[in-house]
Amino acid sequence: MARFLRGMIRSVCLICCLMLMIPAAKAKPLEEGTPMTLTAPSAMLMEAETGTVIFEKNADEKRPVASVTKLMTLLILLERLEDGAITLEDQVTVSPNAAGQTGSQALLDAHAVYPLKDLLKSTIIASGNDSAVALAEYVAGTEESFVSLMNEKAEEMGLENTHYANCTGLPTQDHYTTARDVAVISREITKYPLYFDYSATWLDSLTHPSGRVTDLTNTNRLVRFYQDCDGLKTGSTNEAKYCLSATAERDGMRLIAVVLGVPKSQTRFDEARAMMDYGFATYTRTQVARPGDLTGVQLPVKMGARDQVDVALGSGLSMLLRSGQAGKLSFETDLPDYVVAPIHAGDELGEIRVLLEGRIVARLPAVAAQTVGLPGLMEGFARLFANWR
Repeated sequence: MARFLRGMIRSVCLICCLMLMIPAAKAKPLEEGTPMTLTAPSAMLMEAETGTVIFEKNADEKRPVASVTKLMTLLILLERLEDGAITLEDQVTVSPNAAGQTGSQALLDAHAVYPLKDLLKSTIIASGNDSAVALAEYVAGTEESFVSLMNEKAEEMGLENTHYANCTGLPTQDHYTTARDVAVISREITKYPLYFDYSATWLDSLTHPSGRVTDLTNTNRLVRFYQDCDGLKTGSTNEAKYCLSATAERDGMRLIAVVLGVPKSQTRFDEARAMMDYGFATYTRTQVARPGDLTGVQLPVKMGARDQVDVALGSGLSMLLRSGQAGKLSFETDLPDYVVAPIHAGDELGEIRVLLEGRIVARLPAVAAQTVGLPGLMEGFARLFANWR
């Protein structure tokens, strides 16, 4: 009976957890429409920690995004660096194909050997197409093979409206993404501290093996001219027009603003700035619950060494709330009338529902705060006798 009951409880909680695993970026945004006038054909404002979308505009419209493409290129590189497949000290030989790339360049020398960290730096800061291709060839052998990795990663991340044909974003057929997918990729990038070692830099330089020096200027003007902005990526071509994914962190909250397809360069920065200004002024990220917090509820335990078990939260919850909303949160429990020993600390007992103004906004697993074992032999007889009477 006890095993059956615990199995049923775990099944219910598993269903609840699966419901919570729906990607946040695909959930309904907090606001309908946009709170300011945006000329961008597609845009999105997201809070990075929770992935909560504050507002969006045509976020699933497929578009070329020029060098914003390199966010996926960089994500794959950062993953390889983290798992040790490549290192910043690796020496990379630049092929004529890489050195011959058009558009934004770090002016690499063909056949020259560069430290991988220099190519990563010039890709992040100056959006060098030659550096990006050189890195792609180093990781996968050819750019085409690297692009296959990009598309595999997009599929793994559930980016249904994204397809890559190169690693740079230079105009070509069958190469597109969306504001939503760019925001999701940007959110993943922000999980890598190494990225910010370069992206927050306004001016730097690249010393070539020959001794020649190329100045590197960050293509993201907000890094210099917007408080707390420390990344992400710009892009521009005739087809894509001017695009930007920007991020800033303030008072413990990181926002990501995506602006795609505006006709003037400065407009993308102005609109991203306005979006983040609104987000920082209107919302705060609130820690609603922490794993292990006691709920104040105790469940009766049958056939156990103790008569009750404390109920705790099995996971934490951080939410994006408007000013004053924290006081409108409430909680309700869904628990069985009792449980049967043995119960182990961490066993799922039911769920805790989090409500905002009476509407369920989250479901958290309720777990046993401590272990309740079976009673000793004499105590067991005493309890059995008491229950029999």
